Amino acid sequence: MRMPPASLPRRLTAEFTGTAALVAVIVGSGIRADSLSQDIGVRLLANALASALGLGLLIALLGPLSGAHFNPVVTLSEWWSRRHDGGHGGAEALGYIGAQLTGAVAGALLAEAMFGRAPGTLATEPRAEPHLLLGEAVATAGLVLVVQGLRRIGRPSLAPVAVAGYIGAAIWFTSSGSFANPAATLGRAFSDSLTGIAPGSVPAFAAAQLLGMLLGMGLAAVLYGTAREARTGAAGEPNAVPARRNR
Repeated sequence: MRMPPASLPRRLTAEFTGTAALVAVIVGSGIRADSLSQDIGVRLLANALASALGLGLLIALLGPLSGAHFNPVVTLSEWWSRRHDGGHGGAEALGYIGAQLTGAVAGALLAEAMFGRAPGTLATEPRAEPHLLLGEAVATAGLVLVVQGLRRIGRPSLAPVAVAGYIGAAIWFTSSGSFANPAATLGRAFSDSLTGIAPGSVPAFAAAQLLGMLLGMGLAAVLYGTAREARTGAAGEPNAVPARRNR
């Protein structure tokens, strides 16, 4: 049975909760992996696996409520591409982003507290080198392409598997480790651990992520046509399907 549309307060709560849980999984699994092994490959594998599984479960659980964005670039790209067809309004998108940012910080502080560390200790790992920013732009572009592509071909139900699978792979194939999320980037600045990022590197990472968002949206338009074409089935595909409300 299909759920009725959730109220805005419930959707914002879902975005806060989902983002907090996602960052807690990312940071917490990094802390755990760091305490169990000195092999960087083992630590990265453990963190990637936990992050992908956690993300997939959260999308499946909270997607019917809020769309399970947990990420400002997803919210912004969805708002822009659906601004003419009854999607999220600008004020609602800002509410989503506020919930994501506060949820990310809360999740990082929670993870630190769970492992007996002092919550609020800022990260010291700088990540502003050009090659890392390039990797982050690529990671974010791929994420946006996956989200936009699934919606435009009418298969948003695949998001829990597809998005989680992409992030798990991108943690390995990108030089940045695929943060691909300005909210999670901010949250990870509050954890001086394997997954942390120095506060001074956050603006550059966020800029790379926004650039990646634009690249992903552009590539989605090239591959699938514009959002308007996808809605009308005019993107040149004989089996084009109108976009659905939830990804």
